[in-house]
Amino acid sequence: MANDTSKPTDNKQSIDSLKTSGFERRMSIAKTSLNIGRRWAGNSVSGMFLDKKARSARNQVFMEAQANYVAQELGKLKGSVVKIGQMLAMYGEHVLPPEITRALQTLNDDTAILAWPKIEQTLRRTLGSKLDELEVNHTPIGTASLAQVHRATVIATGEDVVLKIQYPGVADAIDSDLALFKRLLKVSNAVPQTRALDTWFEEIRDLLHVEVDYTIEAATTERFYQRLANDPRYSVPKINRDYSSKYLLCMSYEAGVSVASETLKLLPNERRSAIGQAAIEIMMQEIFVWGEMQTDPNFGNYLVRIADENDPQAQDKLVLLDFGAIRQFDTQLLTIAHGLLRAGYHHDHQAMRTAMTGYDFFDSMSDKVSSDIATLFLLATEPFSNPDTNPDIPSNCLDHSKRYIWANSKLHSRISARAQRAMQSFEFNLPPKEFMFISRKFIGAYTFLTVLDAHTDSNNLVKPFL
Repeated sequence: MANDTSKPTDNKQSIDSLKTSGFERRMSIAKTSLNIGRRWAGNSVSGMFLDKKARSARNQVFMEAQANYVAQELGKLKGSVVKIGQMLAMYGEHVLPPEITRALQTLNDDTAILAWPKIEQTLRRTLGSKLDELEVNHTPIGTASLAQVHRATVIATGEDVVLKIQYPGVADAIDSDLALFKRLLKVSNAVPQTRALDTWFEEIRDLLHVEVDYTIEAATTERFYQRLANDPRYSVPKINRDYSSKYLLCMSYEAGVSVASETLKLLPNERRSAIGQAAIEIMMQEIFVWGEMQTDPNFGNYLVRIADENDPQAQDKLVLLDFGAIRQFDTQLLTIAHGLLRAGYHHDHQAMRTAMTGYDFFDSMSDKVSSDIATLFLLATEPFSNPDTNPDIPSNCLDHSKRYIWANSKLHSRISARAQRAMQSFEFNLPPKEFMFISRKFIGAYTFLTVLDAHTDSNNLVKPFL
C-alpha cells in the first residue's frame, strides 16, 4: 500500500461503517445473485428466435455486461471480497473467461474511506491508552480493500510514522467471502466450477489469511529491512513494534513519488535506468538468493525517493512498501528457475528444454508443446540474455552500450501473442501456481521498467546468478 507524499484522500466519499457482518454481506451478494438470475432468464427468452451466430454474438455481449455488473457490485464491498476479485484477475487468466478477468481488473483499492470515528474506535480497541501517545491525522493517505493508512506522530519522540489499520471484521469474513464469491460466479454461469477453480480458491484463502496477519508482515518487513540496510539504492520502512499488533502495523513514514509521476519521468535517462536496474535486481535477489518474493506487482507497492539536487552524495532510492503478499519457494522450483535463467542468458533453445525437465507440468508435455514453451521462455528472458549471443533481440532494443531499452521492446504484447499461440497448440493444463506468481511479478516488473523508459545491463543482472 502506498505511503507517499501525494495529497491525502480528503476528496473521497466517506462511509460511516462497513458491511462486515456475514448477514449484511450475504444480503448484498444475494441481491446481486437474484438480479443476475433475472438477467439470464431475460436474455435466454429474448434470444430464443435468433440464429446460432447472432445468439453467440449476443451472448458474448451479455456475458461482458454480466461480468461488469458483478465487478461493480463487488466494488461496493470492502474487505476480502474485493481482494479475492483482484487476486483472481491477477492470477486467474487460465481459469476465468476473458470477460470476467477484464471486469475483475476494474476492481480498485482506491475507494471510499472509512470515517475517522470508526477508525478511532478500532485504534482505541487495539491500542488502549497507548493511542494517547500518538497524534494521528484523521484523513488517510491511502485506502485499500483490507486496510486504511493514516500518518501519525509519536508525541514523545516526534517520530513520523504511518499506521496501516485493518478494517474491522475483514479477517473473520475471509472464508464466508470466498464462499459468497464462488456462489456468485456459479449463479452468473460465467465460470465452469472445476477443480482448477477450487484449487485457486484454496490458494487465495491461504494467501489472504497470511496477508491479514500483520505480525507476519511485520516480521517479513524487518527481514527485508535488514537485508537492504546497507544498500543505498533501497529504502524499507522500519517497523515500530510499540504500536503494532495482529491487525495494526506501525512503521516509519517513507517519502517518495509514485512510479508513474511526471517528476520521475523528467529525470535524466541514466538516473531512471539506475532505478530500473535496482527494481529488477531486487526481484532477482528475491528469487535466487532469498527464496521469497513479494508477489503483488501493483505499482502502489513502490515509491521513488528522488535525490536532493543540492547534495552530491545523495542517491535516488527505490522505496519498497507492503510485504503482505510474500511467497516462499522450494528448492526444486528455484533450481529449475536457475536453469531457465541460465538458458535464457545464453539464448539456448535446447538448454531451455533441458532446464524445464524435472517438474511434472513440463514433463507431461509432448515434444512439440515443450518446444513451443521453450521458445516462449526464450522470448520472456530476452532482457536477461547476452546481447552478443542473442540475434533475436530487435535492433532498436539495444542502446550504444548494448543495454536493453524497455520502452522500445513491446515485450509484454509480444509475450502475450506468443503465449496465446503456444496455449492453442496443446491440451492446456493449469500451470503450477508458483510459476504463475513469478510470471505475474515479472510482467509487473516489465511494465515498471517500460514506464520508466529504463535501459538495463543483462550482464550485471544475470552473471551473479549463473
